[in-house]
Amino acid sequence: MKTRWIPIVALSLAGTMALPAWAEPVAAKPVEPQHLKVMTHNIYLGASLTPALTAQTTPALLTAVATIYAQVRATDFTVRAEGLAEEIKRERPDLIGLQEVTTWTTSGPGAGPSQDFLAILRQALARRGLHYAVAATSPATDVGPIPLVAPCASATVGACTLRLQDSDVVLVNERTPGLRWSTPRNGLYQARQSIPLPAPGVPPVQLVHGWASVEAKHHGVPFRFVTTHLETTQAPAVQRAQATEFLAGPAAGPGNVIAVGDFNSAADGSTTDTYQLLTSRFRDAWTRGPGLTCCQNSDLNNPAPQLTSRIDLVLLKGAASAKTARVVGANPFRATAPRYTSDHAGVAATIGWHRPAGPRK
Repeated sequence: MKTRWIPIVALSLAGTMALPAWAEPVAAKPVEPQHLKVMTHNIYLGASLTPALTAQTTPALLTAVATIYAQVRATDFTVRAEGLAEEIKRERPDLIGLQEVTTWTTSGPGAGPSQDFLAILRQALARRGLHYAVAATSPATDVGPIPLVAPCASATVGACTLRLQDSDVVLVNERTPGLRWSTPRNGLYQARQSIPLPAPGVPPVQLVHGWASVEAKHHGVPFRFVTTHLETTQAPAVQRAQATEFLAGPAAGPGNVIAVGDFNSAADGSTTDTYQLLTSRFRDAWTRGPGLTCCQNSDLNNPAPQLTSRIDLVLLKGAASAKTARVVGANPFRATAPRYTSDHAGVAATIGWHRPAGPRK
């Protein structure tokens, strides 16, 4: 959803550590040709939105925008993308579902650089000789342009602006033998969290989430691959409603489905009941150990991992059967900030087919 702002208005945006930061992680084992490897990773928009979401006055919102953008720059995605690309190089997934694939666009004198996370990541992958096609995207929350008071070379409020565009993305490895894909689709959930703003006459911001999918065949076995990102636990009714839409929409049907994403519902049931709703229709690819994926500090500078919940999932339906699953990106990838590739760890799972799923061609 696109939201435009007048110049006076500001923003409401929507394990143990096994290795030191400089150590070389263990490479993933090669996947059998008949198996498929998938990955999910919320790559983090780069800042905590709390300052904007809790601001009570228009001046506080203006300050919050500057604070958020400063943290985006400090958690520099150009640096984090190198770690993510190395992670992908080690795992060699055939399909990847990414969440919080963000574009930050600035304008005005001295406003600082814009960042297109997808373009930056694709460049980092290309430098490693990796070839991933952008198979499907789902534009989600879109806020701005909004006033950015710092950095800005003008004292006029609105001379510099900031815009946030969030999306979910499906990447497909173009070099995977026997893998074909088609029919990209995307959709937005009607259930949305509404955030009121402390600015007279300005409507609430709608935090928009959605999904992206492709139809695929792996050595003749048909399946759908879909990625999604559900609302946080701060709006449990919205999250559950989105999960219901997900199950009735891109996850519906009798065929094979591999669904990945940041579902924002702890698998141990300690937050919302969305995980139980999802797993009433899907099988969780994760079967052993805590598998914690959330969350590091918002500045990505905590010395040791502090993941406490499992909310990033690979879910299976039909003939898809998990052979292995492991957490990736949970440890620091370097010794200085940003130490982590994201505030979330990802999950990589190897999938087989436990019974015939249709004619092989």
